[in-house]
Amino acid sequence: MMFAQVNCPEVLNPEELDAYLEVGWFRMGQSVFTTNFLNFRNNFYSAIWLRVDLMKFTGDKTQQKLAKRNSRFGHIIRKASVNDEKESLYARYKQNISFETSASLRHLLYGKSSRSIFNTYEVCIYDKSRLIAVGYFDFGAHSSAGIACFYDPEYKKFSLGKYLIYLKIEYCKQSGLHYFYPGYFVPGYSFFDYKLEIAHAELEYLQLRTNQWLSVETFTPGNIPYQVMKERLMELGTLLTERGFRNNMLRYEFFDANLVPELMGAELFDFPLVLFVGENDGDLPEHVVVYDVCEDLYRLLQCRSVWKTNSSSALSDTFSSQVLKTEKEIFSSSKAEDMYNRLSGEQKHHSFRTGTF
Repeated sequence: MMFAQVNCPEVLNPEELDAYLEVGWFRMGQSVFTTNFLNFRNNFYSAIWLRVDLMKFTGDKTQQKLAKRNSRFGHIIRKASVNDEKESLYARYKQNISFETSASLRHLLYGKSSRSIFNTYEVCIYDKSRLIAVGYFDFGAHSSAGIACFYDPEYKKFSLGKYLIYLKIEYCKQSGLHYFYPGYFVPGYSFFDYKLEIAHAELEYLQLRTNQWLSVETFTPGNIPYQVMKERLMELGTLLTERGFRNNMLRYEFFDANLVPELMGAELFDFPLVLFVGENDGDLPEHVVVYDVCEDLYRLLQCRSVWKTNSSSALSDTFSSQVLKTEKEIFSSSKAEDMYNRLSGEQKHHSFRTGTF
């Protein structure tokens, strides 16, 4: 399984969109992508994909509260479009947020394309004749994906972002759809936590290890792939250190390189954490160890460099001098002790203790 991928289909029928959404893919411009790890401000996190079971959703107190608070406003749901009025609203919204987003609304929805492969609708909220909020969502055959919401900063106290999502959910339920996909949340990065408050009783998350949708109420820290990966590599690293093997766990800067459309299909190395056995002096050791959270296995891999960046990260815990590709798997095991034993055998051919390869 690849942790990060992108596809750029020429056409996308409703059933195909459903299939993508069900396995944790989402829209990005006029492409579809999946990712399981994220880098925000040089901190690495897990992306946990979400969906609302519309067949169980009957409304909740948050929806009622928002409907009452915003009862003075009118709204329209229709086929999506982009015009100067919406671009202007998006620009005002963009000036008042702390995270990076697309330069324009058109670029957000279309990227470099001039046409859309998606069946997109919009929710527009008005204060009399003034457009104050817009939300976009895509229709599949039995599912819908919430793509974007933005609003006039002067109306921030009305929680229009959440209100837009509830309007989408209600419309999709009335349209007979089964699921609504709002994207992902990010444990440890609070900006996305608002998604956990919407239709919480009917909210599900995609568990990476089993590839199953489970109630979000069952989510625990043990379901955060990045943390599991880190803890298991630290376990092996401690064992190796105690037995005289030099090792260094580093974050890999280019774990999401497969999301670049021009690299589609390259199947580059996409683990966000790597255990280098031996000294890491900027050159690539022949063998690296990763922990595969999907299979609960340590994997000893042989990698090669496909591009040398000629620059290293200023962060001492990050490997950024080369873009990697896996050549082959040499060994795998669920136990740190087994991996140690294999590395001991490899020492006959490679000086792990001295750090030379």
